[in-house]
Amino acid sequence: MRILIVEDDASVSHWISSKLHGSGHSYKWVDNGEDALKLINEEVFDVILLDRVIPKIDGIQLLGLIKDRPHPPVLILSANDQTSDRIEGLRAGADDYLGKPFDFTELLLRLERLNCRTKQVTSTNFIRIKDMIINLERHEVTRSGQRIDLTNKEFKLLYVLAEHPGQTVTRSMLLEKAWGYQFDPQTNVLDVHLSKLRNKLDASSTMPIIRTIRSVGYALG
Repeated sequence: MRILIVEDDASVSHWISSKLHGSGHSYKWVDNGEDALKLINEEVFDVILLDRVIPKIDGIQLLGLIKDRPHPPVLILSANDQTSDRIEGLRAGADDYLGKPFDFTELLLRLERLNCRTKQVTSTNFIRIKDMIINLERHEVTRSGQRIDLTNKEFKLLYVLAEHPGQTVTRSMLLEKAWGYQFDPQTNVLDVHLSKLRNKLDASSTMPIIRTIRSVGYALG
């Protein structure tokens, strides 16, 4: 999993980060709501671990700002653990709520369950985004009922984007997923393949389905 940790207590965040790293997961850490909102808009995460009481934009306000846009599931981790606090957090849009102090094994299990919940769409044979259908079993793509022939690499790039509909997938993540960790990030091979993929997907439609997020990456849908 790739986890965004939003926590202003450095000792807590360092401990969680160390335990997550030891469990084979990657993470980014910010200590305030403004930086968290920026990262949510610019990068892809599997789960967000969110404290309620953080500077600039608090946890509840942050949930309100992302509620109507695509975003990863959110687990609130907070010392404010009364029943009323939990209800407020869940009503604000959190997917789960865990009070402090906590057991790391339970925290990790909750994060993994949230991640699995969002991946259920790929457990079926089809992904539908707007008027496009991706058949994962046959590696076939149709848009408005018309079949689109893609190369293996083009299909792989589309699949990576489709795993995170509406979210910005960075160039480095696309290169990493499609070509491997050792691929040269300075190459223009990604631009070449994305250009060909776009031309094929948009050939019979007036509505582009892949958006460029300037200096960051791409978003599907």
